This record gives sequence, C-alpha cells and structure tokens, in this order.
Amino acid sequence: MHPPVRRASNPGPNGQNPQGTGDVTPATLLRMAKEKKTTARASDITSVDRASSENQANPVWFKPVMFGFMLLGLAWIIVFYVSQSVYPVPSLGSWNILVGFGIMFIGFLMTTRWR
Repeated sequence: MHPPVRRASNPGPNGQNPQGTGDVTPATLLRMAKEKKTTARASDITSVDRASSENQANPVWFKPVMFGFMLLGLAWIIVFYVSQSVYPVPSLGSWNILVGFGIMFIGFLMTTRWR
C-alpha cells in the first residue's frame, strides 16, 4: 500500500482537511478525480445537446412547404384578378385578396424559422 499523501490545497474552515485529517490516500484522489470527470462530462453533454438542438437544420419538407404557401397565395390572388372576382371562392368577393395574402404570409412567417 502507498503511504498517505499530504494534501496542500482546499483546507477546511479551521485550516484542516474537512474530514479532520491532513492525509489523503491515492485511492481517495482517484475517486475524487473520477467524480470530477463524470460531473464535467454530464455538464458538457447537456450544453452540447442544447447547442445542437438550437442549430439543427430544418426537415426536408420545410423549404418546399414554405415556398408552396407563398406560391399558392400568389396564385390565389392572380386567379382572383384574372377571373374578374369569379374564382377562387365567389362568395368571398374581395376578401379573396385577404385570403391570398394570408396564405402568403404563412410562407413568409416560415422563412423566419428557416436555417
């Protein structure tokens, strides 16, 4: 067995080791080093997980749906003007313009989440 090692740092409030002795065995040092490594790894993993979830790329379907909303809204408005307010929904009348802009607006809102 190894002789006890004198610990110079981290004295307790009265200048002694918190356990009451001034000696620390190599086994205690190894245990303390392992505890320090495991706590450091756990904090590193959570910070990496948090950072990777914030910077993740969008799913494959995101960009086509985003542009699809913008083009569908534009097509809605063009059909309304070309058909002289007969289509897409005749009962809405001029509100068809608002519907078209609303659909486009959904696409534009999606651009704020695009990575």
